[in-house]
Amino acid sequence: METGTQLRALRGKRPQKLVAQALEITQSALSMYERGRRTPRDEVKRRIAAYYGRSVESLFFATDEHK
Repeated sequence: METGTQLRALRGKRPQKLVAQALEITQSALSMYERGRRTPRDEVKRRIAAYYGRSVESLFFATDEHK
């Protein structure tokens, strides 16, 4: 699953604004990450992973096993 798709799925029905505030980023930045238009800095990757209880690797560096 692509990172943006995975981030949208993890957010679920929580408003982007609420998640962005918790991550200390702008709503615009979160939206761009979720659409795959931008990649977060390493520090932000760590905050996102911690917020969702996932590893940075599983969110941002997962490989497609079927290639």
